[in-house]
Amino acid sequence: MKILNFAVKDDEPRIGILWNEHELVDISKTCEKLSLDLFDEIKKIEDLYAIGDKGIEKLELFLFELNALHKKDKKAFDEIREKHFRKLEDVIILSPTYNPQKIICLGRNFAEHAKEGGKEPPKNPMIWGKFNSSINSHKKPIVLPKISEKVDVEVELVVILGKGGKHITEEKALDHVFGYTIGNDVSARDFQYEDKQFTRSKTMDTFTPLGPFVVTKEEIPDPQNLDLELTVNDKIWQSSNTKQMMFSVAYIISYLSKSFTFMPGDLIFTGTPSGVGHYQNPPVYLKQGDIVKLTISNIGTLENQVINEK
Repeated sequence: MKILNFAVKDDEPRIGILWNEHELVDISKTCEKLSLDLFDEIKKIEDLYAIGDKGIEKLELFLFELNALHKKDKKAFDEIREKHFRKLEDVIILSPTYNPQKIICLGRNFAEHAKEGGKEPPKNPMIWGKFNSSINSHKKPIVLPKISEKVDVEVELVVILGKGGKHITEEKALDHVFGYTIGNDVSARDFQYEDKQFTRSKTMDTFTPLGPFVVTKEEIPDPQNLDLELTVNDKIWQSSNTKQMMFSVAYIISYLSKSFTFMPGDLIFTGTPSGVGHYQNPPVYLKQGDIVKLTISNIGTLENQVINEK
């Protein structure tokens, strides 16, 4: 299933589920029409992550009921479709989350990316964090800060945890996943190397675009076989597959859980492949008007335009 956080004009965020590649279903409004109490306690998308597998079960039951109505009562279904289905182009797609407790990022998790930067691949996962204030969404602009002249982009598979825990075994790690989305680890390379650490350079305002959809874990049983691609103005910068990760999603979750307790809704950026602008010859950085598109198979495409800070 593909779900999303969306709004109509400036209304409150709502939870949607894709019916097809062009339409979403407004879950809460449709439940009211069907007299279903499945989502009475679910006020925002983060509430789904908080209940983990039970949230996925609610989504599955919702789709079952809607499909059953589609088969047995076309008139009633068409009434719901007219009122509570929306075209994706007519809604504002929001970030899949705005307030995770943790945003954890991995560096050099693709050997070729480490090598293009003149570094040896790490022996253990290399991590840092981002701030919630940097979260951005599909079609919202990436703002180039006045203080940086070397802003770059990175496509990454992002894990959304649906079950917390500590000392999670690698064998059980994927059971703790709610789903997956796309993340852009926007990076001010000048500050990354001036500071000699990553936090400030990667967590400036608008530097964490996420989305557009969350794909629940049953749709991606093997997160180590997903194609990743990043283009700038339709020119391919990055193209790889998650099978090239040095550390798998399961290993990452297990490894990190030995240090701190995961909470539902926590995010993990799992690393980026080679091809980033900073290591091209000559180096290339974002400029106003650029269109950045990140695509991961089975998830979708995250798109943002680039603008200068005013």
